[in-house]
Amino acid sequence: MDNWFRSKWFVRVVSLAFAVLFYVFVSVEVNNAPNNADSTFPSGGDSQNLETIDEVPVDIRINNDKYVVSGVPEHVSVSMEGSLSILTPTIKNRNFNVFVDLQGLEAGNHTVELQHDIPEKLDVFIEPKRIEVTIEEKATQEFDVNIDFLHENQLAEGFELGDYEVSPQKVTITSAQSVIDKIGIVKAYVDLNGLDKSINNREVPVNVYDSQGNELNVNVQPENVVVSADINNPSKKVPISVETSGELPKGYELTSISANVEEVELFGTNHVLENIEGISTEKIDLSEITDSGTIEADLALPDGTSAKDIENVEVTVELKQTKTINALPINVESLAEGQEITFADPANSEMDITVTGNPSDIKELTDEDFRAYINVEELEVGEHDVPISVEGPEEVSVEAEFEQATIEISEPE
Repeated sequence: MDNWFRSKWFVRVVSLAFAVLFYVFVSVEVNNAPNNADSTFPSGGDSQNLETIDEVPVDIRINNDKYVVSGVPEHVSVSMEGSLSILTPTIKNRNFNVFVDLQGLEAGNHTVELQHDIPEKLDVFIEPKRIEVTIEEKATQEFDVNIDFLHENQLAEGFELGDYEVSPQKVTITSAQSVIDKIGIVKAYVDLNGLDKSINNREVPVNVYDSQGNELNVNVQPENVVVSADINNPSKKVPISVETSGELPKGYELTSISANVEEVELFGTNHVLENIEGISTEKIDLSEITDSGTIEADLALPDGTSAKDIENVEVTVELKQTKTINALPINVESLAEGQEITFADPANSEMDITVTGNPSDIKELTDEDFRAYINVEELEVGEHDVPISVEGPEEVSVEAEFEQATIEISEPE
């Protein structure tokens, strides 16, 4: 054994073996070590790496004035493999293009490969690699623009859509002739939800649909149109009447009842207003009224209408109250000296009177406020029909039970 260690060839062989083992160990560790570096942007070095970029846009190279192309995807996935010193700046700067070159091809269907201008030192894989495209000659045609007003039934209450204008009224659409032939309608949408004022020069986009309602991807010029529309709040003047309920308390009579405003201007849609000939107040309960005066009453506005600057009116109520005063004595005036008088009718020389007037004037009256009498001046002995006069406050009217009295004048023996 000692002789082996003294042999220089033995030492060389053992050293070589250790070197090989160390190399294998390091290689295995490096290949199995986790890659903590950013896979999209490697830090550098000349080792090989593979990167994939999604959503790479595809350019179309063709005479755009003459042709329209369909079948070209908007984006593709591109994988690149190569030295990190080339791969890293290429990915970071995105200084490359993916395109399909259709120049020189005629109208029709073609199978073509996607191309790129990525540096040749990188291996490039594009998915998809080949695509089916259709080249069609470009066509241009004018179409009327239809305005579709959304949520018209959700305008502010009482408002409605009036006249409107769109500018321009026509747009120019460019696409393949086969697409042009599919166009069913050209629309611009205007949302009316909650509006209570007119639309002035609102710019809205133009949409193109086929006859089935599917939106078509075409070139529209101009892309937007300008819409102005009248949002009206129609009005109508109608008379006001006073609505009542219940009955006045006993002894009261309604002389008149009226609002301090004869008519009101109602606002609403024409459809709502056309059948309205007048409005009333909310019902006034007569059973709670015992005096003339003024009360406030809300307007009973029909559904879908409003009355600007007025919510209620003043209602003037005129009442009269009737009160009976019983057994008012009938006085005798100017009876000659030496004469006597006897009442035949009314036999008890008294009568009832009915007093009518404003409740405020009536309520405190008593029999002391009235005087009934007959004047018998220059009447001779005998039976007479004499008118009965009644005096009382001027602000009330009086109806007597009897208009005249039948009396007997005599002279004592």
